[in-house]
Parts: sequence; structure tokens; C-alpha cells
Amino acid sequence: MQWIKEEIQNAIASWKRENGGEDYWREPLTAIASAVDPLFDRLKSLVDPEHCVPADLVPGAKSVIVFFLPFEHWVGRENDRSGHYAARSWAQAYVTTNKLIAAVNLHLQDCIRKEGYEAATTPATHNFDEKKLISRWSHKHTAYIAGLGTFGANHLFITRAGCCGRLGSVATTMELPPSKRPAGEYCLHKNGQHCLKCISKCVYGALREDSYDRQLCYRQCLENDAHYSDMPLVDVCGKCGANVPCSYSIPVREARRPS
Repeated sequence: MQWIKEEIQNAIASWKRENGGEDYWREPLTAIASAVDPLFDRLKSLVDPEHCVPADLVPGAKSVIVFFLPFEHWVGRENDRSGHYAARSWAQAYVTTNKLIAAVNLHLQDCIRKEGYEAATTPATHNFDEKKLISRWSHKHTAYIAGLGTFGANHLFITRAGCCGRLGSVATTMELPPSKRPAGEYCLHKNGQHCLKCISKCVYGALREDSYDRQLCYRQCLENDAHYSDMPLVDVCGKCGANVPCSYSIPVREARRPS
């Protein structure tokens, strides 16, 4: 998998040289899922009956490459401090990162095809059903299958570099050794620890301990888009992942006191 990591880093460095602008990212993370992992078939019941499997993206798929571009800490801090709306820097990071992910995807496709294999991708975002607000290819669930991390109580995906960032994935007919999944949950709450700070960050009522209102969450995202009408589509929020224990790393668990 080392050559894949290097090619992702090469693609990012090349994109930065060509485009310049703000550098929003820390070092990327990479993991591999087997395209025939049984969990992919389970996504049809866990996520949506129309959820794709890797072979729907590229016939004969053997592997899925998943990568995570973690944001620098200042991006999350500014979003946390910006009040009702997402910070402009958070919205800008969203737009720019989607462009970067597209560039990384194209670079990986070219590298894989030069080796005689096929590869296919889906967009980093806006690949969802607009009524159900559910994606037919969930980068987060694919990242879980690949072993890149686990889900938090905020429904975001927690990696070794936290949950502040963006995911991309590429399905390929190239067979690659799959990564191991984490042995336990990264989320403090799911580990039986006291936290749920992500819920207190959601002042719009979309995220609660026992429920998640997808429609209400997206309405707030669209409010942010309207607020930044001078920018491309920025249907984002991210408050529940900004400056919480899982923002930038796996949160540290409290030591269990002897009874």
C-alpha cells in the first residue's frame, strides 16, 4: 500500500503547486477494503436498498482505496467560534477539498490504469438522493469497511486524525491487501465514557443522544449555503465536529477507576 500513499501525496503536492491558495490539510490517511467484503452487501439494509457495491462502480472490482484529508486544527477552531453560521474558512475548505479529492481520484485512476487495471470513483459529495438525503455510495461506510476508523455519536467518521476533514474513495480491479479494522470504538460515548460534546454543539436540534434528524441538519446546511451566496454550493455546517475530543485525533479515554 506504500505506493498508493506516495501517489496520493504526489497528487496533493502537484495540486497545491498548480492551484496555490490556503493549505487546509494535514497528512492524509489511507486504507484498503476488499471489494468482496460481506459488509458491502449489508449496506443495502444498513444504509439504503439502492446503495452500491464496488462492482457497481467498476465491474470485477477487487479492492477499494479510501483516503482521508484531515483539516488543520485552525479550520475546526474557526468553525467552532463563528457563531450561528459555519465559518467562511470552513466553507472554503469544503469547496477546495472537494476539488482536491477529485484531482487525487483522477491521479489514482491514471496510476492504476497504467498498471493494466480499471478504476472508478464517485464525487466527494452531492452523490445522494435529494429527498432521502442518503448516498448511493457512502464514503464514510466504505471508510469503516476499509478500517480507517469508526463512527461517532455525531454520525461523523472518526479516524486516527479525527473527524475534521473529507473522505475520498476509488474502486479498482487491482487486488490489494485489505487493511485491518479497529478492534474497538474511537467514540468516547460508544466506549461507555462520558462525552456527547458533539450534541451540545448542535444548537439546531438535529443531533440528539437517541436520534438524528437528517432533514433538519440539511436545512441548516442550506442556510449556510444561502449565507455564503457569493461562493459555490456550500451546504455544510460541521459544528458537531469542531473542537470536540474527536476533532483531530482519537479521543483519549479516561482511566477506569478501581471499584
